[in-house]
Amino acid sequence: MRIKLYAALAALAIAPSLVSAQDAGFTKNVDKLIKSDDVERIIKTLSADDMQGRGIFTPGIDKAATFIEGEFKQAGIKPLTGNTGFRQNFSMVQTKPVSAKVTLNGAEVAADNIAITAAASFKWESADGVTVVNIPAGKNFASEYQTLMATDKKTLVLLDTSYSSFFKRIVARAKRGGTSFSKAGGVDYPKVFVMAPVADVKSLEVSYEVTAVEKPLFNVAGMIPGKSKPNEYVVFSGHYDHLGIVKAMNGDSIANGADDDASGTTAVISLAKFFKKAGGNERTLIFVAFTAEESGGYGSQFFSKQLNADQVVAMFNIEMIGKDSKFGPNTAFITGFERSDFGPILQKNLEGTAFKFYPDPYPQQNLFYRSDNATLARLGVPAHSISTDQIDTDKLYHSVGDEFASLDTKNIVATIKALALGSRSIVAGKDTPTRVAKLDR
Repeated sequence: MRIKLYAALAALAIAPSLVSAQDAGFTKNVDKLIKSDDVERIIKTLSADDMQGRGIFTPGIDKAATFIEGEFKQAGIKPLTGNTGFRQNFSMVQTKPVSAKVTLNGAEVAADNIAITAAASFKWESADGVTVVNIPAGKNFASEYQTLMATDKKTLVLLDTSYSSFFKRIVARAKRGGTSFSKAGGVDYPKVFVMAPVADVKSLEVSYEVTAVEKPLFNVAGMIPGKSKPNEYVVFSGHYDHLGIVKAMNGDSIANGADDDASGTTAVISLAKFFKKAGGNERTLIFVAFTAEESGGYGSQFFSKQLNADQVVAMFNIEMIGKDSKFGPNTAFITGFERSDFGPILQKNLEGTAFKFYPDPYPQQNLFYRSDNATLARLGVPAHSISTDQIDTDKLYHSVGDEFASLDTKNIVATIKALALGSRSIVAGKDTPTRVAKLDR
């Protein structure tokens, strides 16, 4: 992906414009306390080769968590209530497939036409209790897939051959195995994908065998207690995991994840430091770096179960802010913009500045339910992701090329400052975004 180098005057354009914001004192603090050199140091550290791409269940992600803990401690924020440290520990079951067999209408399906997503061994001897979904040609497969994976049903998915390129990705992911909160043998909702011209399922048999090992994972989270509204929470989040070590390209096998999402995690750390020094938070602020986003959003799912969603006033999930957006410098987009007045509140707080938040320009990507904001959003929280990534053309996404050298630090700093300014009335307890419609699953 191309990198824009702005002339010095253009790069600094946001600074004088920020000074013209209504709350001059707050704005001066933003410019004083959020520094480019510190932002660069954090993101360089998180995306360095010695972090091994921050893959879950690796020494690299443990090292990244330790670094984030140190930054939170240095910032002077506190562990979450009930925790003795910044790590929010939980465990997952990691599985590897051993064998898979699908028989439809008495005929065994070729192995190359099967992909099964499940975290434990299971056997279906009939179609009883199984939801059959047929996806014909012409559908938005990305959206269909996200919907299917979110359903709490045992599902057989029949795919048209036009989706062969998508199917290959599902097969590759299935072969890698998966993770689950469930114990081995306790998975209730497997998804069986079959690419076969079957119009009507009269009989069905499926057998699937895996090995399963329970392993530890951890979010890294801290808080600044609110003054007058301590039981109302504002969450700032990003995920610190990435893909780890992948297939080598040009001799490089480390998927550093500089933009995805060391940039967002850097923003979370920087905002924790800023709000601790700036003060003025009437609501409790929670800062969390999620694990396992790339594996299914398990870190954010666990986090969401540890608090009352009705007490969460807003969630700023920061996802890939390392390059300028399609709208140009000093811009970012908000997923689910139309679902609450979260975006308009942020923009109101940025009056007089050069920065602008736009609605998500990629609705076909279903981004609102594809990141760590999704779990709380489903529960009615105005939980939105903020991004600048041009995801439809980003050739470095999920590749070994997502390195620090590909980023524009000025863009990252400008976005962090805009988030600090844009969130201030919510943090101060003056504005409360409207709730998002709950999603029935």
